[in-house]
Amino acid sequence: MATQFRQLNSGWNAEPNVPDPAVQVDGRDVLLTFLANPFQFPRFTEQQRLRLRFKGARKYRLGPTNDEGWYRGQCRFSGKAPAWGEFYEISGDLELDRCPNDWHMLEDTRPLGRNFLFYLRDNTFECEADDWILEE
Repeated sequence: MATQFRQLNSGWNAEPNVPDPAVQVDGRDVLLTFLANPFQFPRFTEQQRLRLRFKGARKYRLGPTNDEGWYRGQCRFSGKAPAWGEFYEISGDLELDRCPNDWHMLEDTRPLGRNFLFYLRDNTFECEADDWILEE
């Protein structure tokens, strides 16, 4: 099955220049915090942080590829993902043969979860989890 992307960020996004992402593990959840984009979404203030909570996480990574690498085809989803800088759920072919090896493993005894991908300015965040929620 071909790789499919479903964009999840509607009405919000990360700050495009310096999103300042941070990851924290909270029990079986992974929390990704980052600066909101007040330029595109005026309901957010400068320096306002948003948090994505990934429930029932199995693994996550925050690392390369940045925006330049994505446009140069260095990301496994370059040319396939609809756009850089968005938050997606990925299904179908996850291109695991091209997957980075910098994952943090939390639990791998449960069946596979859903796969999430967030392209940030200088990093790519990925997480396999049961679900996600935006906490403002």
